[in-house]
Amino acid sequence: MTASAALLVPLLTGAPACGGPASDRKLQNVFTDAADEYHVPRSVLMGVSYLQSRWDSRPGTPSVAGGYGPMHLVDSRRAGSPAIAAGPSGSPAENTPGSHSDQPADLRRAALLIGAPAGRLRTDTAANVRGGAALLAAAQRQLGKPLSADPQEWWDAVARFSGTSDAASAATYANDVFSLIRQGAHRTTDAGEHVTLPASPRVRLRSTGPQAALRPEEVECPPELACDWLGAPYVRTDDGSYGNHDLADRPRDQKIDYIVIHDTEAYLPSMLQTVQNPKEPSWHYSIRSSNGRVTQHVRVKDMAWHSGNQMVNARSIGIEHEGFLKQPDTWYTEQMYRTSARLVRYLAKKYGVPLDRQHILGHDNVPAPTASSIPGMHDDPGPFWDWRHYFDLLGAPLRATGPADGDMVTVLPDYATHEPEFTGCAKAGVPCAPHGSSAVRLRTEPDENAPLIQDPGRHPDGKASTEDVDDLGARVSAGQTFAVAGREGVWTAIWYQGQRAWFRNSKNHPTAVGASGRMVTPKAGLNEVPVYGRALPEKDAYPDGVPEQPESPLPYHFLAGQRYATQGRLVGSHIDRSEFRAAPSPVVMGHEEWYEIQLGHRIAFVRASDVDVVDSQGYESPAGNAAPPRQP
Repeated sequence: MTASAALLVPLLTGAPACGGPASDRKLQNVFTDAADEYHVPRSVLMGVSYLQSRWDSRPGTPSVAGGYGPMHLVDSRRAGSPAIAAGPSGSPAENTPGSHSDQPADLRRAALLIGAPAGRLRTDTAANVRGGAALLAAAQRQLGKPLSADPQEWWDAVARFSGTSDAASAATYANDVFSLIRQGAHRTTDAGEHVTLPASPRVRLRSTGPQAALRPEEVECPPELACDWLGAPYVRTDDGSYGNHDLADRPRDQKIDYIVIHDTEAYLPSMLQTVQNPKEPSWHYSIRSSNGRVTQHVRVKDMAWHSGNQMVNARSIGIEHEGFLKQPDTWYTEQMYRTSARLVRYLAKKYGVPLDRQHILGHDNVPAPTASSIPGMHDDPGPFWDWRHYFDLLGAPLRATGPADGDMVTVLPDYATHEPEFTGCAKAGVPCAPHGSSAVRLRTEPDENAPLIQDPGRHPDGKASTEDVDDLGARVSAGQTFAVAGREGVWTAIWYQGQRAWFRNSKNHPTAVGASGRMVTPKAGLNEVPVYGRALPEKDAYPDGVPEQPESPLPYHFLAGQRYATQGRLVGSHIDRSEFRAAPSPVVMGHEEWYEIQLGHRIAFVRASDVDVVDSQGYESPAGNAAPPRQP
């Protein structure tokens, strides 16, 4: 499989390979009818639509680029967000909707072509798809090409439909479409319809022009992506401190173990100003919502200040995605998901970061470094980030790896149909509109009316967890793996922050699948093991002149008999940031080993000397021993 094809594994939801009730084939028939009417191969029309929207309609709800419907047709008069007003240097951003004549997927031009009011294409799925078919046919004619039944003849029209003026980026887009056509796809849309694109294995891809020769030398990106550089400052500040990152020599002085996924909770232009301010945080990459454009700010070898945990910063790459977690349909575009997945796949391969949910983290999975800092930790990218789809794009699909009735589970709800209740998207306490989610909520008993699990770290005042969209106190996320603590009917319990936490997991609507792997449990004779938000070196590892960092156990109880999944072992480390230096800050590297565990919604760390490693049912140990520590 080519690199492009590997990034195009679609989210499979158990839809039938073909057929189904007539109501389930409505959108399927819309594609067929529009393709026939405008003499566009149905596979091309469906492939473009999947890349534009994954066949979702979201009637009347535009993306940040002003795109509507399954074809993501752009109405420039509705694209008023400042997020697409400027590029990294303040100049007009690439693919910013301007006059409709400049936008290949222009909604108003499509309306003229099919003889329908523009408003209908914003809300009517059939009109939107017809408009997309008409635009593809018009592009084909403008290229002087026939309206052929052979999909291969439409490659240039598809590249033009991408809307980018950059030839290599347009070619990458077209290859994504044709990779999808080659392998086929099916999924359940936001309207609950099953849609199928049959595979066409004879379709060929074209070579895409590399972007590397066009980039600043500081940029690290996959060769097929167009990436910019807008550097973050490493300078002294007027208050005697410095900012806004640390010089390092990674991975030589410190191994990179994590990639952290953020969303900006701000418009991109303001974030680009923030990252240039030495008194503000920094991160390695920003990704624009409207077209997935990547801008790098900090060299990967250096340590950005992005996660709220210095130890994680020292071992991670931070990627900000333009968006607001309470408005996922507007901001979490397919273009952004795909560009991000390409970037993460490239970085993970280059730096040896495992493609699992204990190493590809959301900001909301990063542990607080101390007990007092827990309430202030961030909660992005939130419950509406589609982790299952994201890992499909990474080429590392989340799936069952153990028996359904085994002693470990991986959280894996069907995003499109799993719609837990949330409040606070528009106003505190007000229910959010139903929406697919990666999050599964946890209760104290196997009963829908039982209280939610209480998080003593997030709510030290003893307040109960809530259904608020920002409250992580009683939920887990797709891809996270936990030790089973019990089963009762359609309910499964897991060990979670020292508690037995229950979630509904019926066979007809599973929210978790069987998993295999390793767990840790307190050594015999220990009633409780302390857990930490960072793995620090032992006292003797600190050289003269470098102050020892105080330990701060988290307020969670890892008790005898409990188990937590682990996917990594490491040695403690600390970066000395006591002064501004012209060379990389020294790394204090310990000898004591730690295990990273999935304690709750966030990861945590325990000393290897406090725990025993237990293999789950069906897990085959590489050598019958615990995995070797991950060296710096």
